[in-house]
Amino acid sequence: MRIKFTKMHGAGNDYIYVNAMQHTIADPAKAAILWSDRHKGIGSDGLVLIGASPVPEADFTMRIFNADGSEAMMCGNASRCIGKYLYERGLTDKTSIRLLTLSGVKVLSLQVAEGIVGSVTVDMLEPVFDDERQFLADRDAGLGTFVSMGNPHYVIFTDDVDQVGETGRILEHHPAFPQRCNIEFARVEADGTIRTRVWERGSGITQACGTGACATAVAAAKTGRTGRNSTIVMDGGTLHIAWNEDNNHVFLSGEAAFVYDGEIELP
Repeated sequence: MRIKFTKMHGAGNDYIYVNAMQHTIADPAKAAILWSDRHKGIGSDGLVLIGASPVPEADFTMRIFNADGSEAMMCGNASRCIGKYLYERGLTDKTSIRLLTLSGVKVLSLQVAEGIVGSVTVDMLEPVFDDERQFLADRDAGLGTFVSMGNPHYVIFTDDVDQVGETGRILEHHPAFPQRCNIEFARVEADGTIRTRVWERGSGITQACGTGACATAVAAAKTGRTGRNSTIVMDGGTLHIAWNEDNNHVFLSGEAAFVYDGEIELP
């Protein structure tokens, strides 16, 4: 059986999107592994299923599977792409969309001009800190900042952001992170932007990570390196983060883009 898919990316963070309201994938973990292969499959950081919401508090749902088949709780870049997908494919006419994820309901605010979604802002809710996990990580891994944005992140400020491949692979599996962890290496530049490279749990080095950009911005502000508004420059593009002082919510903004549509056999 062949199903339709759409390849999209946000700042180079690319996923395969399937409308689960039209197509049923019995084993999404297996599909994510096969289809994400950049030599033998479509090639992506993972698979995203867009579904109808089972609860009135949300309009749609998102399930996301990393390239290794593990299910993630949330992805900021993927949720931005979903906003563009839903609006431009005519599945909604709303410019404020409530998206149910494993880490709660996220509100997507779409900036639309002449029927085209130029950018999407996601309310990522409040960051969460864990002092015990922070201590365990710092004791062995060096000085970083642990931040949960619905999924776990450990942010290390360093001049050597290119250690992402060697050190990120090790830290993902550090004992302080029993469910593994996303690892960010960040450097505050002279112009105030933050150059960030990321090792994503279950996917390895990726071009960008929305929750990782949020975690980096929060960590920079928390440690006094920047203010509450940050521009995060990742391998695949630039994301803008605002950590609201009034409600403590973190807002992620950036563009999303279609790459192509296709059909593929179910595994």
